[in-house]
Amino acid sequence: MSTASVPVAAGTLVRRKPPWAVRRRRFLVAVADHSLLIVVAIIFLTPFAFIVLTSLMTNEQALSSHLWPSPFRWHNYVDVFREAPIWRWAINTFLYSVLATLGVLCSSIPVAYALSRIRWRGRDLAFATVLIALMLPPVVSVVPLYVMWAKLHLVGNLGPLIIPNWFGDAFSIFLLRQFFLTIPEEYLDAARVDGCGELRILATVVLRLAKPAIAAVALFSFLYTFNDFFLPLLYLRENPSHWVLQIGLSEFRSLHQVQWNLTMAATLLVMAPVIILFFLAQKAFVEGVTLTGVKG
Repeated sequence: MSTASVPVAAGTLVRRKPPWAVRRRRFLVAVADHSLLIVVAIIFLTPFAFIVLTSLMTNEQALSSHLWPSPFRWHNYVDVFREAPIWRWAINTFLYSVLATLGVLCSSIPVAYALSRIRWRGRDLAFATVLIALMLPPVVSVVPLYVMWAKLHLVGNLGPLIIPNWFGDAFSIFLLRQFFLTIPEEYLDAARVDGCGELRILATVVLRLAKPAIAAVALFSFLYTFNDFFLPLLYLRENPSHWVLQIGLSEFRSLHQVQWNLTMAATLLVMAPVIILFFLAQKAFVEGVTLTGVKG
């Protein structure tokens, strides 16, 4: 008579924790390996930490040699909104950045696709023109553009800042073209066999595969327009109702140059949206920038 063997349940393997001396040695080795990066990070974070600490001080502490606020004055951030129309500046800034970013995407994507995947006479000449526009400094066109917008009576509102972005951006076209070249031609040929036209191929195939590059271009455009100071100062200086955050912060600093605690609080509020956006979209940003340089 045979007896059935009952399988013995294997015990759960528990990884033993390394001794304290081993963990301490690993930590010190990791610190030594990344010592240069740690020093650079501290150098870059020191001004930001100074801004945060100063924004939480009283006016007397901000003008003294104290580096640590005592007590923490969180009410400074409320005072900033009372002293200046931050919300109106923020609405103007987001209106400028969002519409300009949409314009860059809507105008640059079709051009980049035409320069990378459609064969037509004069394509190389058109791409050379884009490269020339990319190499020219933006200040070259400032005076003629200002004269044109002044003749159209658009100086003083957001029009001169938003409208040019709907006619393409050389850097965005170049970046998207480089990514479109990495898409296998077989995908596009299969879509053409199925009867798709070029616009449908762009909408259904290319845009889905080019999400990292599109995200990178959108972030570049949004961050540039959000931090732009020169063009809003040129076109909006005489109309405070259309000021963006960068102009408003400059004027706020001029009016409250002695109150460094309020100035630092306003600076931190202006910096916060960009920092939050970058950390939320960091993965797509790095991936898009990396993949756009795969093929020339």
